[in-house]
Amino acid sequence: MSTTYQDYDPSDPYAGSYETTEGRVYTVTGGDWDQTLGTEAYGEERLVVNMGPQHPSTHGVLRLVLDLEGETVTKARVVIGYLHTGIEKNTEYRTWTQGTTFVTRMDYLAPLYNEAGYCLAVEKLLGVEAPPRAQTIRVLVMELNRIASHLVALATFGMEMGALTGMTNGFREREMVLDLLEEITGLRMNHAYIRPGGLAQDLPEGAVEHIREFLQVMPDRVADFHKLLTGQPIWQARLKDAGYLDVTGCVALGVTGPVLRAAGLPWDLRKVEPYLGYETYDFEVPTADTCDAWGRYLVRMAEVNESLKIIEQALDRLEPGPVMVQDKKIAWPAQLSLGPDGMGNSTEYVKHIMGQSMEALIHHFKLVTEGFRVPAGQVYVPIESPRGELGYHVVSDGGTRPWRVHVRDPSFVNLQATAAMSEGGMIADVIAAIASLDPVMGGCDR
Repeated sequence: MSTTYQDYDPSDPYAGSYETTEGRVYTVTGGDWDQTLGTEAYGEERLVVNMGPQHPSTHGVLRLVLDLEGETVTKARVVIGYLHTGIEKNTEYRTWTQGTTFVTRMDYLAPLYNEAGYCLAVEKLLGVEAPPRAQTIRVLVMELNRIASHLVALATFGMEMGALTGMTNGFREREMVLDLLEEITGLRMNHAYIRPGGLAQDLPEGAVEHIREFLQVMPDRVADFHKLLTGQPIWQARLKDAGYLDVTGCVALGVTGPVLRAAGLPWDLRKVEPYLGYETYDFEVPTADTCDAWGRYLVRMAEVNESLKIIEQALDRLEPGPVMVQDKKIAWPAQLSLGPDGMGNSTEYVKHIMGQSMEALIHHFKLVTEGFRVPAGQVYVPIESPRGELGYHVVSDGGTRPWRVHVRDPSFVNLQATAAMSEGGMIADVIAAIASLDPVMGGCDR
C-alpha cells in the first residue's frame, strides 16, 4: 500500500490525514482529558478514580469514572464500548438465517433470547408462525437459559461481594443447565438453535428425561442458596439499601427486568404482551418493594423457581409434530440431525438431494447460498430476557438479507441507572449496585 503524506500535518495534536492507494486515512488522537474529566475544568481539587475496565471485577469490560470525596461517590460516569463487535451491522451482510449466528453472540449469557427475539421479528415480516411443538420447545430452552443466566448473576454477585462459595455453587448449578442445552442444541452457548420458521432440530432422544431429572434436583439447590446467603448478616448488610432506585426512577430511565420488579412494578412482557403462548402458562411475576440490591437478589432467586414451573408445564404439553414451518422456501436448514461429528444434514436428506432429485439439490443450493426473501417492511418485537425488555427492530427491503437490525438491549438501557444508584453512596456500594443490574457487556457493546 503506497502512501502520500502531502496532507498530513504532524503538528496537529488531535487529528491528521493522509492519502493511500486504498483512500484517505485519518488519524485521531485523544487529549481532552483535562476538559472532560480533569480538575482544571472544575476549578477545584477532587479525586477521580477509574474503576475498570477489568473483567470480571466490574461485572464485565465496563469502565466507571468516579469522583470521590473520601469514600463517598459524588459523580459516576459509565464508559462503554470496550467489547464492541459490530454485530448489528454484520447482519446486513448475511442471509436472514445466518443472522441468527450473529445475534446469539450479543448477550452471551442469554443467547437463546436473542435468537428468539430476532426470529420472531423475521417471522412477523414473513407472516408465518412456528409450529406448536417448536414454540413449546422455544419456551422450554429459553426458561432453561433464564435459570442459567440468573445463576451467573448470583455467582458473580457473590464473587464481587466476597462470598466465594456463592460463586462456586452458582457456576456448579449452571453447569447442569449448560449440559442440558448442549444435549439439545449441540453447543453450551451461542447455540443458533432457534431459526426463522422454527428450530434447527427436534429434541434428541433422552433429553426430556434428563430435563425432568434436573427439575427434581434444582429446587433443593435453590433452597441451599437461601441457606447459604439469604440469612447471612454480612450478605444482607452489603445488599440492603445499596443501589437504591425506586419505580419512578426506573420508568424515567427505561429500566426493566428484575430491577424494575424489585421496585414493586410487576412488569413482565411474558404477562403484559405475551408471545409464544406464554399466556397459557401458569406462573407468577415475583416482585419486591425494597428498590435496592437486596430486592433484586430476591427477585432473581424467585424467578428461578418460576422458570422451573414453566419448564415442567412445557414438558407436559409437548406433542409430536414438526419443528419447522412446512414452506420449503423458508425451511432452512432442512432436516438437521445431531451425529457423532456434530450437527449436519441427516443421511436420508443428503441421499435425497445428492442421488434422487436434481430439483431438490438446486433448491437446497439456492436456499443455502442466497437465502429466502423477506417482504419489505419493518417490525419491532420485544421479549422478556433475564435482564429486561430485549427488543428487535428489524427492517427488510424485500431482499435475502436484513436491511437493518437494531437491538434494544436491556443491559445498555439499564446501565443508565448507574449514576442514580451510586452518587451520594459509598464506593463499596458501587460494586453492589452494578452487580445488582447484572449487565452483560456483549449485549451493551453490540
